Amino acid sequence: MAVAGGWAVRREAEGVARAARAVRRGPGRERDLVVQSLKAAGAALLAWVVARNLLGDPMALMAPWVALVLVQATVFGSLRQAGQQCTAICAGTLCASGAQAVTGDPLGALALSVPPLMLLANWPRFGDQGVYAATTAVFTLASGTVSSSAVGHRLGQTLLGAVIGVAVNALVLPPVHLRDVRENLTALAREVGDLLHAVAAGLRDGEWDATTAAEWSHAAARLERRRDGLRSARDWSRESLRLTAGPLRGLRRGPLDAPPETEDDRWSRVSAHVTALTRTLAVAADGDRTPGPPHAAALRAYARLLDLIGDACQDTASDRPPGPDPRREAEMAELRGVLYDSLREHAGDGSPHTAVLGTLLLQAENLWAELVPAAQDA
Repeated sequence: MAVAGGWAVRREAEGVARAARAVRRGPGRERDLVVQSLKAAGAALLAWVVARNLLGDPMALMAPWVALVLVQATVFGSLRQAGQQCTAICAGTLCASGAQAVTGDPLGALALSVPPLMLLANWPRFGDQGVYAATTAVFTLASGTVSSSAVGHRLGQTLLGAVIGVAVNALVLPPVHLRDVRENLTALAREVGDLLHAVAAGLRDGEWDATTAAEWSHAAARLERRRDGLRSARDWSRESLRLTAGPLRGLRRGPLDAPPETEDDRWSRVSAHVTALTRTLAVAADGDRTPGPPHAAALRAYARLLDLIGDACQDTASDRPPGPDPRREAEMAELRGVLYDSLREHAGDGSPHTAVLGTLLLQAENLWAELVPAAQDA
């Protein structure tokens, strides 16, 4: 148990050290997290100072609490949660105060107000802020201050904290999430290229079977999770740009553009073609199926074709978008000629492998057309 505990501590320490190095290296997810954390702490301190000096509250609890939690990952998210949280806190404060006036007893007021507030917390309109209605009711009754002036004071602090939290998030390095879109697109291009190279190596060496083809299919299926990450990053990107247009964008350092959404669609099609390609190979490797793999010579030519397509993917992942390349296009044209000759040969012999080779060639043509549009006429 002690050994396992020590290993877990070392692993966490290594994770913290990696994150610290990433913060020092330059812009990235880790540095964004540090910036947002410091902004939240700064908003809480500012709200505490303002509440204590302007509202004369020696504790100044509600304003810094609300300001702290409202420094969200996007300005729009901060504004949305400000409305949800202020509504929840108002509901909790008023409900607890009304219950105290009816029962005259804190325990009775707690029993009367908390159950309906917990039900209200599950209302989708509150998002994940609904629980603040019940916790505010508990705090209100525990503090013993349920007079009209105390209620008004608490609501005023809530509004003050919300204004400060949203303002700090919007005006101090407003969060704009565009890097995640680039990173996910780059990772998707790299993973597609790696998979195509792996398939090419297996076909070229002739050392592949049903198990290997199944592994390729599983790797292609994992691309779907990467596409899900890309869709999520794109949603964050759209939300982070809401309410940060115009003058507010000038307060943000770094690029304010992201790859166009057409790139998402293009790489979704590419990964779909790769999935279809690996599925075809899995069918061909299944001994219980009639269509078998093409002849070895055709597979070697097809493997080289996949290498060229994988290289185009790696170019994209390395920020070198594939464009017209005479050498690559000439080799592509030569390989296409070899494969079409093989296809005609298979068809002329009445070979059952014709369907497999034709399907593989179609998927390769689709991939090349998506990755290098200028090569469609090659």
